[in-house]
Parts: sequence; structure tokens; C-alpha cells
Amino acid sequence: MDWLHQRIGAVVVLADGEGEIALSSGEFPEDAMAALRPLLRDLSNERLGAAAAQVGSLHVRCEALGRGASRPVLVVAGSSPLTGEAVMLASHTATVLDALRRIGSSNALVTRHARVTNRMRVAIFTALMVGDPALARRMTADAVPPLLEADRLRVLVLRCPSGDRARLAETRQDRFGYHGRGLLLHCPVYDDHLICLTAEDEDEKDEGGDGALEPLLRSWVRDNPAYALGISAVHPLHATEAAYDQARHALAVARHVPDRIAVYRGQATLARLLPRDDALAWAQHVLQPMGLAPRLTVEVLRLSLALPRSGVARLLGISRNTVNAHLRRAENLLGVDLQGTCGRAQITLALAITDPPPPHTGTTPGERGPAPSLARLLSNEVAVTWAHNFLKPLRDGGNLTVYETVRHWVQADTDAQRTARDMGISRNTVRARLRVAERRLSLDLLVPSPGIHDLVHALRIIGNAPDQSPPGGGRAYPDQESREIHEEGCLPL
Repeated sequence: MDWLHQRIGAVVVLADGEGEIALSSGEFPEDAMAALRPLLRDLSNERLGAAAAQVGSLHVRCEALGRGASRPVLVVAGSSPLTGEAVMLASHTATVLDALRRIGSSNALVTRHARVTNRMRVAIFTALMVGDPALARRMTADAVPPLLEADRLRVLVLRCPSGDRARLAETRQDRFGYHGRGLLLHCPVYDDHLICLTAEDEDEKDEGGDGALEPLLRSWVRDNPAYALGISAVHPLHATEAAYDQARHALAVARHVPDRIAVYRGQATLARLLPRDDALAWAQHVLQPMGLAPRLTVEVLRLSLALPRSGVARLLGISRNTVNAHLRRAENLLGVDLQGTCGRAQITLALAITDPPPPHTGTTPGERGPAPSLARLLSNEVAVTWAHNFLKPLRDGGNLTVYETVRHWVQADTDAQRTARDMGISRNTVRARLRVAERRLSLDLLVPSPGIHDLVHALRIIGNAPDQSPPGGGRAYPDQESREIHEEGCLPL
């Protein structure tokens, strides 16, 4: 419009049917615009395509842009009649402006579609994270993604600049917003994470992964030094949360290896190694009060053990105050402080033991006899072996500096400042040693995650975790014997 003004010396404005000016190359008299209003309405409502008029001393030419109701109108006004060349230039400008307007509308539509499809992918991910593939299928009944037809999946978490996520998520996206046999979605919790879910068939190798997306993500990391990738093992659909946790732990390792890619290689989980009947009896006893809680409270509880509370709110589309209210309800029912690391660790273990739920036998936990205490459950020889293997990377080599720092950190309820004060070192030194521990354990320790809970149990089993009596009474179990004698825990068992 400024270009047209400079070429023909007239005032150029873009207005709607009511004379409201959207763009202007200069001052346009209000009385002249008021006089033009009836003509502008006719042009805007497709009754006319173009028209010329004289308003006082002004010679005016108006041309509507494009088609459709309420279309804008280009108005050119000068002190003398427009020449043929000026009329042609004005018409050309109207055509260009209309093209730009349609491009803008198209871009807005594309952006809106991208936003809607990503919300759908996040909704699918949320349903899988709370262990409900059936809900995910119901949400996508009109176009079920191939991922939900698979029995198993693998989760990959790509760390990249947040500004890259939209472009990357559009790669290989079909008209439904899916990605072949996988899904790419913006992480609703961490702005620099892109989550990838890939379907895995029984006849595929464990190393395999989706034929399209995993190699693609690996190539992105190879070509971009700022990227890193964590890859989980294969899990059933209902265990997406476990797969996601593994991918996050692998990502913590990937940041410190040369190719910035790590596949989760963790050992068997403690929940699967404990004697099944005793473990179930303990876990069901602990979680029995949650049978009185709404389903959303259970979902909030489960997710809050793996994610920060703000992340749970974003993932479930509820406020943080609502998250806190559900967690207070869970605390009251369970009788446990969910702010404390040990309490969170025990509930995480109980949920892991009961996931998937055991087959119904017609008996209640009380009918099978009293549930064992957690201390007795963890004194099992298999659990002790697991704990020593778990902590072995921190204790090998003779230098126990990192191990002692981790031990003090757990005793301080994962408070780095308290740990620094107790050990007489700086907070930065504590965090640096924890990062070394992350690499050795292949776990993410500096953000809320179940990896911390595994560490708590491992230290407790070998006699180095804190006694979780009421606040202010924490002490380390000095040896295996005293740990077995003191059979209380975070929960009143």
C-alpha cells in the first residue's frame, strides 16, 4: 500500500464494510469515509466488485478483495481523477493484498489444525499414561491410529529447542495428525521435549522399533548437536508410563555420551522381583484406602509420582490447585506425606506391584492373612541382591565420594542444600556429583522421577536409607539387623 501511494500520490486505505480502517498509507478524512459507508457495504457484501465516486473534492476508487461476505475493500483517494495506469496499479494491488490475505488465512488454518491434532495426540498419550488404552481408542473412534492397534510400544524422548518441535512434529504427519504406526507430540510437561510413541509387533526384534520414526529421530540427533534422544525398552500399551520413565532416564544418560543417544538398559524392576503373594498382600493393604477415591484422584496420584505437579496439571488439563486438592485427598486416605521422598517411593512401589492388577480370586487381602511390613518384604534375598546390583556402579572402583553424596542426599530428602550443609561442601558440588550418579545409574535424579524411588529402596535394603519416622526424627539404619528390627516405614503398616 505504501508502494502504491508512492507511485500514484493518492491516499490508500484498506477498510471493512462499516468504514473501519485496517491499514492506511496516510490520513483519510473521517467525513469522507462516513459518506462512503453505503458504497463500502455494497462492495463488502458482494453486491459490487469495484466502483468510483467523488466525495467533496476527493476522487475515490474502491475495489473489493476476493470473494465472500464481509470482504475488505481497497480505497484509493486523490485530489484528481485516477489515470488509467493508476487504476491498473490499484487493481493489481488489490489482487496482491487478496492473495496475501488468503495466504494468511491458510496459514492460520494450518496453525489451528496443527494445534488441534497435537491436542488429540496429547490426549491419546494421557490416556495411555494412566493405563487406559480403551479410553484412547474411544477418543479416536472415527480414526483409530495404528499405534492403538498394536500390543506393544516403545517410547522415545527427543530433547530439542522448543522452537523446533512444531516443525519436527509435522514430519511424516498424515491428514489425521498421526505418523504412520507412531505418534509425535509436544511434551505437555517439558517445553524442550518431543515425545515419540512407536508401535512394536511381537515378531519384531527388541532393538527394532518402528520402521520410520526411530531411524528418523536418530538422524535428527546425528545432524543437530543440540539434540539428544532417550529410548525405552518395549512395553505393553497399558504400561506406557513405565516406558516413558525409561525414555526419560535414557535421555539423562544420552546428554553425556558422544552420540547423544541412549537406549534404556536398566535391570529388572524391584516390583517384579519381590515374592509375588507377599508383595501383593503388602501393596493391596497400602492402596486399599484408594478404593474410596475418585478415578481422577488415582490418576493424579500415579502421574504425580513421576512428574512435577505443574506437569500433571498440564497433562490432564486441570489447574495446579486441583492437582494439589486431589493429592491432599490421597494423603489423607493413605496416611502418607507425598512431599517426602520415602513416602512417594513406597506408593510408587505399591502401584508398580499391582500394575497390572492381579486376577480376582474371590478373596480380600484380609482373608489371606496379615500383610507383611515393607521392611520384611525388602529383606528378601532377591531384593538384597537387586539392591547391591543397583548400587554397584556407585561403589565400584574404591572411590565412594559419589556414593556417599547420594546417600546423604537421600537422607536429606533429596534436598541439595541440606546435603551440602551436612557434608560441608557446596550445593554445586552436590549437584555435580548427582550428575555423575545419573550417568552411572542410567537414571534421571535431578527431576521428579521413579528412578529416585528405586534409589531410596536400594539404599534402604542395604541399610543406608533414612528411618522415615515423623519429621525431625530421620536417622540411617546402621546395619541390616537394626533395619529388620525397626519394621516401620512411611506408612502405618
